[in-house]
Amino acid sequence: MLKLGGARPSAGSESDAERTSKFVALKGLDDPGVRQPPRGADVTASVPQLGPERTTQQPLPPKPPLDLLAELTNTPPPPQTPLRTAVRRIKIWTPLVLLLVIVFAVVQNFRPLPAPTLELTAEDSHTFEGGKPDIPWPDAGQAALDVVGIGTFGSSGEQKPVPIASVAKVMTAYLILRDHPLKSGAEGPMIGIDALAEKQSDAGQESTVTVTEGDEISQREAIEAILIASANNVARLLARWDAGSEKAFVEKMNEAAKDLGMTNTTYTDPSGLNDTTVSTAVDQVKLARAAMKQPAFREVAAMMSYDDYKGVNHPNWNQLVGSNGVVGIKTGTTTSALGNLVFAAKKEIGGETRTVVGAVVRQPAGGTDNTILSAALTAGDALIRAAQGALESATILEKGTVVGYVDDGLGGRAPVVVTEDVKAVGWAGLSVKLTFAGADLPHSAKAGTEVGTLTVGDGTSGAVKVPVALKDDLVEPGFTDKLTRIG
Repeated sequence: MLKLGGARPSAGSESDAERTSKFVALKGLDDPGVRQPPRGADVTASVPQLGPERTTQQPLPPKPPLDLLAELTNTPPPPQTPLRTAVRRIKIWTPLVLLLVIVFAVVQNFRPLPAPTLELTAEDSHTFEGGKPDIPWPDAGQAALDVVGIGTFGSSGEQKPVPIASVAKVMTAYLILRDHPLKSGAEGPMIGIDALAEKQSDAGQESTVTVTEGDEISQREAIEAILIASANNVARLLARWDAGSEKAFVEKMNEAAKDLGMTNTTYTDPSGLNDTTVSTAVDQVKLARAAMKQPAFREVAAMMSYDDYKGVNHPNWNQLVGSNGVVGIKTGTTTSALGNLVFAAKKEIGGETRTVVGAVVRQPAGGTDNTILSAALTAGDALIRAAQGALESATILEKGTVVGYVDDGLGGRAPVVVTEDVKAVGWAGLSVKLTFAGADLPHSAKAGTEVGTLTVGDGTSGAVKVPVALKDDLVEPGFTDKLTRIG
């Protein structure tokens, strides 16, 4: 139709612009139930609007990939089956699992290896054949008898604290040499004589040596004075020189006793003159073992006499020194403490020198001259001779015997052998321990490499120690061992 210029539309009618600017959703003409408008009629005017007018499109949920693929290819998606589901899951998880396996293998391969250990397969003890030896324990008082590095014969008497007299000077000498060590043969620093030491030179019934205020004596001479001449005044002088006062030194004595396991010992003075300084035979043996490790102590204890700085000779109160291998240590006698002796003696057995140590305390008068000193010396001599006579040597392992292995911690083991005959020293009925001590064990080493020691005895300095070496090559764990370790 041609629109006449300037003509105004009639009332109630819409212009073409208004009619064409509005979109109205229509039902499909082919839908059943929809009446077809007459031919030539105005369609928009005859179709009612259904529901609210939609001004925006609502998003549809995404379709599964197979449905989209089917729309594109006009091919319906394959039906879901357990097999297809399993295959799809395998395709998804297999790369992830492979990645985890690779990471696990790398981590296992580069983890630090466990430290190798040395394990004993031989018997961990050896018992000497025969019955226990008959030890002549004293009838009274207390006694104890050991062999350094091997073990103990035991003790006699009730081990209760009793006065020990001048045997207390063993602790005084031990402490001085522990805190002021002397090399073999050395004299050490000079110690000034004070007025109190001179005054106590003449102290009635006490054992002393004469010293003069203002003079000096060497540390070694001071040790000789207390161990050989049993000089009380020099023992007190050493205490003041070391700790500043006798009281402070006594505190050190009791601390040292505690450290050595001397549970039944109490010191109240450095000389032992006080009856309140008490101990037992067993405790004094513990101290003797420690003191005999010091070279200067051993040298002085073994002297039969010494000359002081004034030229006076002083014989050793321990008259056993110098015979039958006796090398010390100290006597102690008072009317209240009775006779006391701590002793040490040597014995050559099995190609090595063994040290017997022991103590007798609170011995009543007896012996060759019926005195308390003679009683202590007689009882000590009997114990020394019994111990020396009981000692015997036995070969318990021959060179090349497999005694254990090195465990690499991942299941690998390399046998180890002793590099020489293992000989044990003991006495009938004694059981000695066998223990391993590994060195800084490698992860790999050639056969013959020493990897530790086998110790026979109580583990102290006198125990038998034999090197052990690899019988075969020690190989570092392989990749499979590293990969399969769990711990």
